[in-house]
Amino acid sequence: MSRTALYEIHKKLGAKIVEFAGWEMPVQYEGIREEHRAVRASAGLFDVSHMGEVFVTGPEAKAFVQWMTTNDVEAVKEYQAQYTLLCNREGGVVDDVIIYKFSDDRFLFCVNASNTDKDYEWIKAESGGFDVSVDNRSREYSQIAIQGPDSGKILGKLLGDGLTEVRRFRFGTFKWQGIEMIVARTGYTGEDGYEIFLPWDGGPALWESLTEAGRDYGIKPCGLGARDTLRIEMAYPLYGHEIDEDINPLEAGLGRYIKLENEDFIGRDVLRKSLEDGLTQKLIGFEMIERGIPRQGYDIYNEGHLLGSVTSGTLSPSLDKSIGMGYLKSEAAGRQRVKIEIRGTAREAEVVDFPFYKKEVNCGD
Repeated sequence: MSRTALYEIHKKLGAKIVEFAGWEMPVQYEGIREEHRAVRASAGLFDVSHMGEVFVTGPEAKAFVQWMTTNDVEAVKEYQAQYTLLCNREGGVVDDVIIYKFSDDRFLFCVNASNTDKDYEWIKAESGGFDVSVDNRSREYSQIAIQGPDSGKILGKLLGDGLTEVRRFRFGTFKWQGIEMIVARTGYTGEDGYEIFLPWDGGPALWESLTEAGRDYGIKPCGLGARDTLRIEMAYPLYGHEIDEDINPLEAGLGRYIKLENEDFIGRDVLRKSLEDGLTQKLIGFEMIERGIPRQGYDIYNEGHLLGSVTSGTLSPSLDKSIGMGYLKSEAAGRQRVKIEIRGTAREAEVVDFPFYKKEVNCGD
């Protein structure tokens, strides 16, 4: 079992530690509800050092990244980030990632913790026909996310006015207390915020400094529990839930990140044909009308017919209602009411549009 450089800080703060993707990680400190609401109202601090960092460098890096990913790399400028997908040859999702472009010959892939080794091996295996190097540097980096409407004010206390130049899905390099850092205006919460990559041993000092800088704003340390409820409210997919190697990402509603008109990428032709043939299922969102919290794997019914299954669910701290996502057979996807089987009882739910939580977020665009 691995531990991040911040493990002792988490223990000192009284965090409940759980195993996640081979790491001992904090799931909550004060409580999921309180941590969640701090992010929506002001700011929360997350240790996401379990995420992976894979660098692709070389004269053909840009062409290779385009071959590996579904989005349009040609549209990405220097020091810009892009959400995209790694697909297999059957059109399933190897992982959803964010790529960071330093230049045409240097990219960083931020990959999910549970997929770091798999993604690295997949990217490395596909690199043979390109003049590139692929390096897994995940154990060299701590990664800290500060998220919430006051995150820029708090981080700006440490980094100064230069932070205002980093707009949404952009990033920059900063030096703080002699430490070189990559600071990206990205996140997984639906709020304005930043994800900071820095040398492994620098993580604790940055965490403590951000905690002190955010004290007057009510910043709270946040665990994986709040990270999950925040992303569910935004209907962001989680690998192993809404997406995996057997799920077509078009069925997951991720078509805007899949540029089928691109010259080529792994899985493109299969995905294009699936559209022509008709998708077999669709990811939908629902709010519970009757009491109960939906969880992954619960069956979705209507009039006694099995329509699909739940992929994620929670009691939303922002909305004070139970919400969830799940796949329905395409022919049933237009229904307005469904029933979720919760502990042996069918409970009524209403199908709703994504995202569940709607808020105007000023990210400096």
